[in-house]
Amino acid sequence: MASEAKNKVDAASRVAAANAPGQLSGFSLYSRFALAGAICCSVTHGSLTPVDVVKTRIQLDPATYNNGMIGGFRKVIANEGAGALLTGAGPTFAGYFLQGAFKFGGYEFFKQQSINYFGVENATNYRTGVYLASAGAAEFFADIALCPLEATRIRLVSEPTYANGLIGGFSKMLKSEGIGAFYAGFGPILFKQIPYTMSKFVVYEKVAEAVYRKWPKNTFSDGMQTVVNLGSGLIAGFAAAIISQPADTMLSKINKSKGLPGEGTTSRLIKIAKELGLRGSFSGIGARLVMVGTLTAGQFAIYGDIKKALGATGGVEIGK
Repeated sequence: MASEAKNKVDAASRVAAANAPGQLSGFSLYSRFALAGAICCSVTHGSLTPVDVVKTRIQLDPATYNNGMIGGFRKVIANEGAGALLTGAGPTFAGYFLQGAFKFGGYEFFKQQSINYFGVENATNYRTGVYLASAGAAEFFADIALCPLEATRIRLVSEPTYANGLIGGFSKMLKSEGIGAFYAGFGPILFKQIPYTMSKFVVYEKVAEAVYRKWPKNTFSDGMQTVVNLGSGLIAGFAAAIISQPADTMLSKINKSKGLPGEGTTSRLIKIAKELGLRGSFSGIGARLVMVGTLTAGQFAIYGDIKKALGATGGVEIGK
């Protein structure tokens, strides 16, 4: 009884903190979450475009790019010049700006809806499920926005002479292959991004929670909170990269070129999976661990700092 009463008091105090004077709510709050997410994702993914180019080349042509990440960098520069490492930067910035807004803003929105539906006490007790469901729902909508731009990016990276940049590549694909070409990889991108995002958010939340359980958050300076966000994000990024790697490889393969006449997306995916095998599906994992670990750490650090700068500190916390 004492424990139950304590939980109810704790739940009430969390609600009171979220509704304190000066705290944002509704559209004012979630639009700031979305903007913070858009900035952190576009900046981190955009800055890691060279790593993404090498990783994609390793996935698409492992016979040529067979000397790891450093060897891949050297080979791209030797064959095409250093400028080739920025191939697809436009679609990357644009795509992940949109995706970040939906991902982070959506995660916060769906998490709050779960809290409203189940109540703070239940949501806190079953918070892992809340984190997973909120991340999965947010990522689904984020991928609808991301998919066309990701398809354009992969086409530009796999065929350097295909077009000059985002507008040219997007227009050419739309004109020659139709809107369906942008969503040929929608299945793989869901298969990749939803487990990726679910593991990314739940691992981040759990690691940060473990830190703050030992050292209360209110005893940390803003700088130390940023360090916690970096460390938690790095661990979350490694976990997410490993879980989503096979689907990432399939996504690169299916967007490399259009399918044969009459060949459906499902049959293409089955064929690609058979060709790759388990080992082939993890091509480029070294480069991707570096890329995803770095960008996820950066994302959570930037996201936390921008939220503070924008005053987006509302919402009910359910971590223990």
